[in-house]
Amino acid sequence: MEFDLAIIGGTGLYRLADLRDVDSLQPQTRYGAPSGPIRIGMLGGSRIAFLARHGEGHSVPPHRINYRANLAALKEIGAPRVLALNTVGGITERFGPRVLACPDQIIDYTWGRVSTLCEEEGTEVLHVDFGEPYSQGVRARVIAAARHAGINLVDGGCYGATQGPRLETRAEIARMRRDGCDLVGMTGMPEAGLARELGLEYACLAIVANWAAGAGPDPDETITLDEVLANVEAASAGLGALLSAMLDRP
Repeated sequence: MEFDLAIIGGTGLYRLADLRDVDSLQPQTRYGAPSGPIRIGMLGGSRIAFLARHGEGHSVPPHRINYRANLAALKEIGAPRVLALNTVGGITERFGPRVLACPDQIIDYTWGRVSTLCEEEGTEVLHVDFGEPYSQGVRARVIAAARHAGINLVDGGCYGATQGPRLETRAEIARMRRDGCDLVGMTGMPEAGLARELGLEYACLAIVANWAAGAGPDPDETITLDEVLANVEAASAGLGALLSAMLDRP
Protein backbone atom coordinates (compact mmCIF):
# COMPACT_ATOMS: atom_id res chain seq x y z
CA MET A 1 0.00 0.00 0.00
CA GLU A 2 1.43 3.38 -0.99
CA PHE A 3 0.82 6.65 0.81
CA ASP A 4 1.72 10.24 0.12
CA LEU A 5 1.60 11.27 3.77
CA ALA A 6 0.75 10.10 7.27
CA ILE A 7 -0.79 12.55 9.72
CA ILE A 8 -0.84 12.27 13.50
CA GLY A 9 -3.63 14.33 15.06
CA GLY A 10 -3.40 15.89 18.51
CA THR A 11 -5.87 17.33 21.01
CA GLY A 12 -9.06 18.40 19.25
CA LEU A 13 -8.01 16.74 16.00
CA TYR A 14 -9.36 13.21 16.09
CA ARG A 15 -10.32 12.87 12.43
CA LEU A 16 -9.95 14.61 9.08
CA ALA A 17 -13.34 15.77 7.87
CA ASP A 18 -12.19 15.95 4.24
CA LEU A 19 -10.95 12.34 4.12
CA ARG A 20 -12.93 10.22 1.63
CA ASP A 21 -13.28 6.47 1.00
CA VAL A 22 -12.02 5.67 4.45
CA ASP A 23 -10.76 2.22 5.44
CA SER A 24 -9.32 1.27 8.82
CA LEU A 25 -6.26 -0.67 9.88
CA GLN A 26 -5.52 -1.87 13.39
CA PRO A 27 -1.92 -3.06 13.21
CA GLN A 28 0.08 -4.65 15.99
CA THR A 29 3.78 -3.84 16.23
CA ARG A 30 6.67 -5.27 18.21
CA TYR A 31 6.05 -2.37 20.62
CA GLY A 32 2.35 -3.10 21.04
CA ALA A 33 -0.75 -1.46 19.62
CA PRO A 34 -0.94 2.17 18.47
CA SER A 35 -3.30 4.67 20.09
CA GLY A 36 -6.17 3.66 17.83
CA PRO A 37 -7.08 2.60 14.31
CA ILE A 38 -5.21 4.08 11.38
CA ARG A 39 -7.71 5.63 8.99
CA ILE A 40 -6.74 5.33 5.34
CA GLY A 41 -8.44 7.49 2.75
CA MET A 42 -8.19 9.93 -0.11
CA LEU A 43 -7.60 13.63 0.26
CA GLY A 44 -7.95 15.12 -3.18
CA GLY A 45 -6.04 12.72 -5.42
CA SER A 46 -3.68 11.49 -2.72
CA ARG A 47 -3.86 8.55 -0.36
CA ILE A 48 -3.06 9.43 3.24
CA ALA A 49 -3.09 7.78 6.64
CA PHE A 50 -4.44 9.42 9.80
CA LEU A 51 -3.87 8.38 13.41
CA ALA A 52 -5.31 10.14 16.49
CA ARG A 53 -2.38 10.38 18.92
CA HIS A 54 -4.57 10.35 22.05
CA GLY A 55 -7.08 7.88 20.62
CA GLU A 56 -10.24 8.97 18.86
CA GLY A 57 -11.99 9.57 22.20
CA HIS A 58 -8.99 11.38 23.72
CA SER A 59 -8.52 8.57 26.22
CA VAL A 60 -4.70 8.38 26.29
CA PRO A 61 -2.82 11.07 28.26
CA PRO A 62 0.49 12.40 26.89
CA HIS A 63 2.77 10.42 29.20
CA ARG A 64 0.96 7.14 28.46
CA ILE A 65 0.98 7.33 24.65
CA ASN A 66 2.79 4.43 23.03
CA TYR A 67 4.83 6.66 20.75
CA ARG A 68 6.95 3.77 19.52
CA ALA A 69 3.93 1.74 18.43
CA ASN A 70 2.32 4.76 16.73
CA LEU A 71 5.35 5.53 14.60
CA ALA A 72 6.31 1.92 13.97
CA ALA A 73 2.77 1.22 12.74
CA LEU A 74 2.91 4.12 10.29
CA LYS A 75 6.29 2.96 9.02
CA GLU A 76 5.11 -0.64 8.66
CA ILE A 77 2.14 0.32 6.50
CA GLY A 78 4.49 2.20 4.18
CA ALA A 79 4.13 5.87 5.10
CA PRO A 80 7.17 7.74 3.69
CA ARG A 81 6.71 10.92 5.72
CA VAL A 82 4.79 12.06 8.78
CA LEU A 83 3.21 15.40 9.58
CA ALA A 84 2.51 15.72 13.29
CA LEU A 85 -0.32 18.06 14.29
CA ASN A 86 0.41 19.28 17.81
CA THR A 87 -1.91 21.42 19.91
CA VAL A 88 0.30 23.79 21.91
CA GLY A 89 0.43 26.89 24.08
CA GLY A 90 2.12 30.09 22.98
CA ILE A 91 4.98 31.61 24.96
CA THR A 92 6.45 34.42 22.86
CA GLU A 93 4.75 37.26 21.04
CA ARG A 94 4.44 35.74 17.55
CA PHE A 95 2.70 32.61 18.84
CA GLY A 96 -0.67 33.73 20.16
CA PRO A 97 -3.89 31.70 20.14
CA ARG A 98 -5.08 30.45 16.71
CA VAL A 99 -1.62 30.82 15.15
CA LEU A 100 -0.23 28.00 13.01
CA ALA A 101 3.52 27.38 13.20
CA CYS A 102 6.08 25.00 11.78
CA PRO A 103 8.81 24.86 14.44
CA ASP A 104 12.41 24.07 13.61
CA GLN A 105 13.78 23.23 17.07
CA ILE A 106 12.69 21.37 20.21
CA ILE A 107 13.73 21.10 23.86
CA ASP A 108 12.75 17.97 25.78
CA TYR A 109 11.58 18.47 29.38
CA THR A 110 9.78 15.12 29.61
CA TRP A 111 10.84 12.31 31.90
CA GLY A 112 10.11 8.61 32.40
CA ARG A 113 8.84 8.02 28.86
CA VAL A 114 10.19 5.23 26.68
CA SER A 115 12.08 7.49 24.31
CA THR A 116 14.16 5.20 22.11
CA LEU A 117 14.06 2.01 20.06
CA CYS A 118 17.13 0.92 22.05
CA GLU A 119 15.19 0.14 25.22
CA GLU A 120 15.16 -3.66 25.10
CA GLU A 121 18.25 -5.71 25.84
CA GLY A 122 19.99 -6.88 22.68
CA THR A 123 18.64 -4.13 20.42
CA GLU A 124 21.00 -2.11 18.29
CA VAL A 125 22.28 1.05 19.97
CA LEU A 126 21.39 4.04 17.78
CA HIS A 127 23.12 7.40 18.05
CA VAL A 128 21.13 9.37 15.49
CA ASP A 129 21.97 12.94 14.56
CA PHE A 130 19.28 15.18 16.02
CA GLY A 131 20.77 18.65 15.64
CA GLU A 132 17.95 19.51 13.26
CA PRO A 133 15.03 17.59 14.79
CA TYR A 134 12.56 18.15 11.97
CA SER A 135 13.05 17.04 8.38
CA GLN A 136 13.83 20.02 6.20
CA GLY A 137 12.05 18.54 3.18
CA VAL A 138 8.75 18.10 4.99
CA ARG A 139 9.02 21.52 6.65
CA ALA A 140 9.65 23.13 3.27
CA ARG A 141 6.56 21.47 1.81
CA VAL A 142 4.39 22.65 4.71
CA ILE A 143 5.64 26.23 4.44
CA ALA A 144 5.26 26.34 0.66
CA ALA A 145 1.77 24.83 0.88
CA ALA A 146 0.63 27.41 3.43
CA ARG A 147 1.92 30.20 1.20
CA HIS A 148 0.18 28.69 -1.85
CA ALA A 149 -3.11 28.29 0.06
CA GLY A 150 -2.96 31.82 1.48
CA ILE A 151 -2.74 30.59 5.07
CA ASN A 152 -0.71 32.52 7.62
CA LEU A 153 1.99 30.30 9.09
CA VAL A 154 4.96 31.14 11.31
CA ASP A 155 8.12 29.58 9.91
CA GLY A 156 10.33 28.42 12.78
CA GLY A 157 10.24 28.52 16.54
CA CYS A 158 11.31 26.26 19.38
CA TYR A 159 8.86 23.73 20.84
CA GLY A 160 9.30 22.89 24.52
CA ALA A 161 7.95 19.42 25.32
CA THR A 162 6.68 19.03 28.89
CA GLN A 163 5.45 16.01 30.79
CA GLY A 164 1.77 16.81 31.33
CA PRO A 165 -1.03 16.09 31.62
CA ARG A 166 -1.22 19.12 33.91
CA LEU A 167 -0.50 22.51 32.42
CA GLU A 168 2.64 24.37 33.42
CA THR A 169 3.20 26.91 36.20
CA ARG A 170 4.07 30.51 35.44
CA ALA A 171 7.58 29.89 36.76
CA GLU A 172 8.02 26.91 34.44
CA ILE A 173 6.89 28.96 31.44
CA ALA A 174 9.21 31.82 32.48
CA ARG A 175 12.07 29.32 32.59
CA MET A 176 11.14 27.95 29.18
CA ARG A 177 11.10 31.47 27.74
CA ARG A 178 14.62 32.01 29.13
CA ASP A 179 15.64 28.71 27.55
CA GLY A 180 14.47 29.96 24.15
CA CYS A 181 11.11 28.17 23.81
CA ASP A 182 8.34 29.79 21.78
CA LEU A 183 5.77 27.02 22.14
CA VAL A 184 4.88 24.51 24.83
CA GLY A 185 3.22 21.14 24.32
CA MET A 186 3.19 17.66 25.82
CA THR A 187 3.63 15.31 22.85
CA GLY A 188 6.52 16.65 20.76
CA MET A 189 8.94 14.23 22.44
CA PRO A 190 9.79 11.43 22.25
CA GLU A 191 7.80 11.40 19.01
CA ALA A 192 10.27 13.44 16.96
CA GLY A 193 13.28 11.50 18.23
CA LEU A 194 11.67 8.14 17.54
CA ALA A 195 10.77 9.22 14.02
CA ARG A 196 14.45 9.97 13.43
CA GLU A 197 15.49 6.58 14.80
CA LEU A 198 12.96 4.89 12.51
CA GLY A 199 14.20 6.84 9.48
CA LEU A 200 10.88 8.59 8.94
CA GLU A 201 10.72 12.06 7.41
CA TYR A 202 8.91 14.03 10.09
CA ALA A 203 7.78 17.60 10.80
CA CYS A 204 5.42 19.37 13.17
CA LEU A 205 2.52 21.67 12.39
CA ALA A 206 1.78 23.36 15.70
CA ILE A 207 -1.69 24.74 16.39
CA VAL A 208 -1.65 27.34 19.16
CA ALA A 209 -4.68 26.85 21.37
CA ASN A 210 -3.94 29.31 24.19
CA TRP A 211 -1.35 31.51 25.82
CA ALA A 212 0.83 29.55 28.21
CA ALA A 213 0.61 30.46 31.90
CA GLY A 214 1.52 34.11 32.41
CA ALA A 215 2.51 34.62 28.77
CA GLY A 216 -0.49 36.48 27.39
CA PRO A 217 -1.78 40.02 27.82
CA ASP A 218 -3.76 38.94 30.90
CA PRO A 219 -1.26 37.14 33.18
CA ASP A 220 -4.10 36.04 35.50
CA GLU A 221 -6.09 34.33 32.75
CA THR A 222 -7.26 30.79 33.51
CA ILE A 223 -6.93 28.30 30.66
CA THR A 224 -10.09 26.25 30.03
CA LEU A 225 -10.67 23.21 27.85
CA ASP A 226 -13.54 24.95 26.09
CA GLU A 227 -11.22 27.80 25.10
CA VAL A 228 -8.58 25.35 23.89
CA LEU A 229 -11.01 23.39 21.71
CA ALA A 230 -12.60 26.55 20.28
CA ASN A 231 -9.22 27.93 19.29
CA VAL A 232 -8.12 24.61 17.78
CA GLU A 233 -11.30 24.49 15.70
CA ALA A 234 -10.82 28.05 14.47
CA ALA A 235 -7.10 27.61 13.71
CA SER A 236 -7.80 24.34 11.88
CA ALA A 237 -10.33 25.88 9.48
CA GLY A 238 -7.75 26.07 6.71
CA LEU A 239 -6.07 22.76 7.49
CA GLY A 240 -7.75 20.89 4.62
CA ALA A 241 -6.62 23.52 2.11
CA LEU A 242 -3.07 23.47 3.49
CA LEU A 243 -2.87 19.67 3.32
CA SER A 244 -4.29 19.61 -0.20
CA ALA A 245 -1.74 22.20 -1.33
CA MET A 246 1.01 20.21 0.37
CA LEU A 247 0.00 16.99 -1.38
CA ASP A 248 -0.24 18.72 -4.74
CA ARG A 249 3.39 19.83 -4.56
CA PRO A 250 6.26 17.50 -5.50
